[in-house]
Amino acid sequence: MEAMKVQTAEGFALQLVTNERKKGILGGFGIKERLEPTAYVCPECGLIRSYAERDESE
Repeated sequence: MEAMKVQTAEGFALQLVTNERKKGILGGFGIKERLEPTAYVCPECGLIRSYAERDESE
């Protein structure tokens, strides 16, 4: 599997919006956490799997 960047036709990166509030002042305003998915593609069969990696240090 090879990692590839996922983006829209307009060039914007896709984001996943969680139900969890962001940490800090933005979370106080109700802003939700956003994750960027990474797509892994099999070069042989074309299977695509997307994963949203969370930063566990926060």
